[in-house]
Amino acid sequence: MLRQTSLGTLGLSIGGILTLMGFVAYATGNATLNLVGFFYGIPILLGGLALTASELKPVPLSQPTPPSVLKLREIQATSTQNQIRKDVMRYRYGQTAHLDSSLESLKLSPTDEERPLLVGLRETEVDGAYTLILEFESPLIPFETWQEKREKIEKFFGPDIRVDLSQAEDNRVDVALIATPQPVTS
Repeated sequence: MLRQTSLGTLGLSIGGILTLMGFVAYATGNATLNLVGFFYGIPILLGGLALTASELKPVPLSQPTPPSVLKLREIQATSTQNQIRKDVMRYRYGQTAHLDSSLESLKLSPTDEERPLLVGLRETEVDGAYTLILEFESPLIPFETWQEKREKIEKFFGPDIRVDLSQAEDNRVDVALIATPQPVTS
């Protein structure tokens, strides 16, 4: 639940209430509440403002995940797929974009202006395998560059992951991280 809650908004709310309470207490001559409002409220309010300024909102699911895919996720999803899904679907602080360090490592982000932006996420099934699809807005990195990096992307997010790339529309690249479950040996 905390992953879906903005700490900046929480800080602004609590800090605002305490600060307002401090001003009201000051006006009515209540010294104890006045101190609580000023000594706790103002710093929490300022902390909330700072967090809000550096906040990176969660990436939305572009379509709901069917129950059959949820069951498949429980069985087949790799730790990398789960980690990516959890990381991009929560508030982040102090980052400029989701997966920015991964894109830099893959040489798909030469500058901040050219960096592709993760705008959506969806879970599906491809050939009976759990698939996490990362939807990037990539106006300055051509699809051909993504295709040249496919093997490197696969190794980066890998083991037990196969990568398929597709161009949904102009300036959009879908990176499908497909689980390749290993057969169970007895």
